[in-house]
Amino acid sequence: MPIPTQSWRGDATGHLDLLDQTLLPTETRVLELTTVEGVWEAIKALRVRGAPAIGVAAAYGVVIGCQTERGGSAERFRARLSEVLDYLATSRPTAVNLFWALDRLRAMANGLQDLAPTALHDRLLEEARAIESEDRAMCAAMAEHGAPLLAGCEGVLTHCNTGALATAGDGTALAVIFAAAKANPLLKVYADETRPLLQGARLTMWELLQRGVDATLICDSMAAWVMKERRVQAVIVGADRIAANGDAANKIGTYGLSVLCKAHSIPFYVAAPSSTFDLTLADGEQIPIEQRRSEEITQGFGKQTAPDNCPVYNPAFDVAPATNITALITERGVIQPVNEASIRRALG
Repeated sequence: MPIPTQSWRGDATGHLDLLDQTLLPTETRVLELTTVEGVWEAIKALRVRGAPAIGVAAAYGVVIGCQTERGGSAERFRARLSEVLDYLATSRPTAVNLFWALDRLRAMANGLQDLAPTALHDRLLEEARAIESEDRAMCAAMAEHGAPLLAGCEGVLTHCNTGALATAGDGTALAVIFAAAKANPLLKVYADETRPLLQGARLTMWELLQRGVDATLICDSMAAWVMKERRVQAVIVGADRIAANGDAANKIGTYGLSVLCKAHSIPFYVAAPSSTFDLTLADGEQIPIEQRRSEEITQGFGKQTAPDNCPVYNPAFDVAPATNITALITERGVIQPVNEASIRRALG
């Protein structure tokens, strides 16, 4: 990556530099975020996206939001902390890493009741940095565990963006692909466009080409035919939330891919860190699905492509059922078969 997806500058009174992914691949602009409102907007507007990266950004957003009360009383600082945590939680509903990171900071602060505001603020930054560092290590571990699953594949298909732009490291599903391509330079990757916001075309292809991976872009509707032609022997995607039974929410279009894989007897893999699992939800029916603006479909990237006042249904995610998932790839190893018992055993 020539430009980090996000990086913290300075001490606890510093700021967050964030690559605006809405402008890729034609423009690389780094935003200097100095307010919690700026971080909230960046998450909501997909300037930063990908469940792990959202969690990291939110953690740094907490540090920024508490800067105003760093020199205040303990009561005022903790009130501000609670306000900031609740505010950032409203940015996006589906990616559980967002809530996992915020809950982690809340729990840490609750366990340090005797710390003065300045010391607690510094400790919040330490914890945010730890979340970023741990995610980087988890990406490397997922690559190590997942790459053998793609050994022998001539082609693999992926959906949306799950690389360095979506995480603090090399990615989730894309990290596995990078590792597999390093072991087998002849591996060919097919990337879905990922409508309506084209994360596959704009972001995944950008990353794959930068890494020198043999990659081909296809429309989402071409995936079935690519499978029929036996161009791919596996599909691997990421996830934004995984329920206790293994149902996995990911970018819209993932459910369809899982069905196609089952129809064509192709392995369907989901790569995600343990922080993406939500064991409080029994199954995918309980995962909240974000509904986004109709203009993303009717006026994508500024050009109107549908009649005025056209009714639109625009869910950002769907859920691949555990029964369609061959294996879950985590930093703790490969979970197979995909069921609640296997998941709880793997995650402890």
